[in-house]
Amino acid sequence: MTARATDARRAAVLGSPIAHSLSPVLHRAAYKELGLSDWSYDRFDVDEEGLPGFFEGLGPEWAGLSLTMPLKRAVIPLVDEISETAASVEAVNTVVFTEDGRRVGDNTDIPGMVAALRERGIEEVDSAAILGAGATASSALAALARVCTGEVVAYVRSEARAAEMRQWGERLDVEVRIADWADAEQALRAPLVIATTPAGTTDALAAAVPERPATLFDVLYEPWPTDLAARWSAYGGAVVSGLDLLVHQAVLQVEQMTGRSPAPLDAMRKAGEHALAAR
Repeated sequence: MTARATDARRAAVLGSPIAHSLSPVLHRAAYKELGLSDWSYDRFDVDEEGLPGFFEGLGPEWAGLSLTMPLKRAVIPLVDEISETAASVEAVNTVVFTEDGRRVGDNTDIPGMVAALRERGIEEVDSAAILGAGATASSALAALARVCTGEVVAYVRSEARAAEMRQWGERLDVEVRIADWADAEQALRAPLVIATTPAGTTDALAAAVPERPATLFDVLYEPWPTDLAARWSAYGGAVVSGLDLLVHQAVLQVEQMTGRSPAPLDAMRKAGEHALAAR
């Protein structure tokens, strides 16, 4: 056990809105399983304007922070260094306060996506499709840089979004082809489909799921299943959910903040499933 893990420490998730976040459930389940009875994990509604002040008020008892929208980019000027992974998409979802007083930013969404895919046996694909072009889509591209050997087709609604995805593809060294959202049904035949859109956006695509679909990674976890995920599963395809992503990225956060590894994946997933079922 590390010295850090023996002391009473604090951690939290920040964002706005934040009341819906499952992060406290997952991290507290990990602390319980790891025997870290003096550790606490809370949530705070903090927007971009309030973030610097929140950081100024943190004491030495703080071990780390999880960050969700709209803070993943706003936090970058407030940390001392960021990992290559975080820099690749200009987004930090994890800040660890080291014992020598530094603030280190990282992005566990990207390796979390990769780990969730590998848990389903997806180590490598020769092509993939992304539905959507928002902030999550850039993380999806970064994850695909690690598992996709060929072309990624991004289905988008506007030329502005198309330009952003092309830029991210160049930056991440991923071969990206842009397609119009009106042709999104074609995406469903790809070996791997990553849906990064808000709730309800892909519902109309459910009727177009082919008879033998491959793998769908839908980043939503509430409501679950989405219409697309339900039809996909009914037709025998593999489905990776937003909860899978949330748990895997939280596992990495727990390990970084506590210095304990491995974090209890199964206990964290069960806690998340129970919390969602109770809503």
